[in-house]
Amino acid sequence: MNTLEGTTIYLRALEPDDLDNLYRIENDERLWALSETQIPFSQYALKSYLDNAHRDIYEVKQLRLAICTQSDHSLVGLIDIFDFDPLHLRAGVGILIAQQANRKQGYGRQALELLIAYARTHLQLHQLYANIGANNHPSIQLFEKCGFSQSGIKKDWRRFGQSFTDELFYQYLL
Repeated sequence: MNTLEGTTIYLRALEPDDLDNLYRIENDERLWALSETQIPFSQYALKSYLDNAHRDIYEVKQLRLAICTQSDHSLVGLIDIFDFDPLHLRAGVGILIAQQANRKQGYGRQALELLIAYARTHLQLHQLYANIGANNHPSIQLFEKCGFSQSGIKKDWRRFGQSFTDELFYQYLL
């Protein structure tokens, strides 16, 4: 059983050839609110990141994987493990399907299910968590369909222009 391979997508480590895709994704200002980024990334910075992406999760406490289609091996998104805590056996999860046309195709759900299996089987984690903006209904639906449950609310946590919105805390006990 390959925990990183599904029926229509698979997860893989980042490669140097991913630089152009990563550059487009990280510099898409429409996505900055999701990642809490407000500055563009240079190709140099992203190349340095890719040069070090092979480092062990136990050392850097994070792992980013490419979400690729089985049919033509195109990169459709990214899924991250962050704040990896081997003592308490938990980690955060973030996911992005980059292009609107690739959303609602089942790629996100399959990628999250594969990541859950990987976290359980290879990292032997006890739990995963996600921080989701209260107005991000597609992400809320995705995480709930995959078995995550809301366990907290951070009031007025994210600022959008002149207003604030809550951030929801979701957990999945493996």
